[in-house]
Amino acid sequence: MPKQVRRDMTFVTLVRAQLIIVAITVTVSSVALSQQRAERTIDEIKIEAVHRAEVGQYPLIGLDPSDVKEAFASIHTKDKDEWAAAFMAVADRYMNEAKLLEKTDPTKANADYIRAWRLGKEIIGYLRLPKNANGPVPLVLAVNGLDSRKEDLAESFSAILPFGVGYLAVDGPGTGQNPIKVSESAERVLSRVLDYIATRPEIDKNRVAMHGVSWGAYWATKMAIVERARLKGASAQSPPTDTFFQKEFLMNSLIGNREYLFDQVPALMAIFDNVKTVDEMTEVLPKMSLVKQGLLGKPMAPMLILAGVKDTQVPISDIYLLLDKGDVPKTAWINPQGGHLGRQVGVWPDPVIFKQVIIPWLVRTLEPESAVKAK
Repeated sequence: MPKQVRRDMTFVTLVRAQLIIVAITVTVSSVALSQQRAERTIDEIKIEAVHRAEVGQYPLIGLDPSDVKEAFASIHTKDKDEWAAAFMAVADRYMNEAKLLEKTDPTKANADYIRAWRLGKEIIGYLRLPKNANGPVPLVLAVNGLDSRKEDLAESFSAILPFGVGYLAVDGPGTGQNPIKVSESAERVLSRVLDYIATRPEIDKNRVAMHGVSWGAYWATKMAIVERARLKGASAQSPPTDTFFQKEFLMNSLIGNREYLFDQVPALMAIFDNVKTVDEMTEVLPKMSLVKQGLLGKPMAPMLILAGVKDTQVPISDIYLLLDKGDVPKTAWINPQGGHLGRQVGVWPDPVIFKQVIIPWLVRTLEPESAVKAK
């Protein structure tokens, strides 16, 4: 069996059960939410999900619309187990096909494994380093958002390997396989990851950057402050900093949010310990504010901050607040027509932003100082 197929097979086998449901369901029954602002009905969710698959819109990027329709034929409620079973059935078909093709058509087998994955107190991550590197290489520590996972980032960040930069993708606190829930001090688990990176001789510990998406961008921003001595820089897409965490924004923007496919607030509850109601959420969220924690305004590592003015999930005011703080210049990429993460359907989808904006900035940031001086 070719080495690449074996690696992909192992990768997919570990994560196939996560499917697309990790991106679009963390379903918690909440009568209180439905009484305040209406979430999408199951029929509306199906229509919107198929549409997002057709246009390549998050969180259905990379999914075949026919696969989504096939799965939805077996889904009649918002129950997470029902969703898991339906999408797993589709994923298993690709997994079985891939196993049959391993020897005769490894390229097609690899594609099927990826399709199967997309449909699927130890810190677990995916580390990839460039081939044939001469000496220690720079590295990006990548952290997912609320409804994505390290597997999404591992797939995306393969595009940075040809530039001589490696990556380590991990789940953020409260998500995926991260061992701890979200709290005011949960960034400590990411500091432990930096400790690990420093032990690897193949990695240049003086050239480490961080990238975060949405909630991951919150952690990237916080780490740019508390770990600025160990980070060359941090890129953050739509990082919440203050207003996002206030009761008014929760009640008026997050509950029933339509930019998010459905159930954003139940998904938020799931990443905290013992938060089951909206009232409990209004108690814990404000504590996460970087203003409340007294961090904004302190010295920090250089940052690339990406956002969309029309974002309904993280207020643009949080972005402007961050740009105004700290002790070093920041790079900003603000899309006036963009939504969450700066996305704009058909113009600035996730892969384009990643390849045209994020990767070039990270590569420049991680260049050796001798190369920067030579320019």
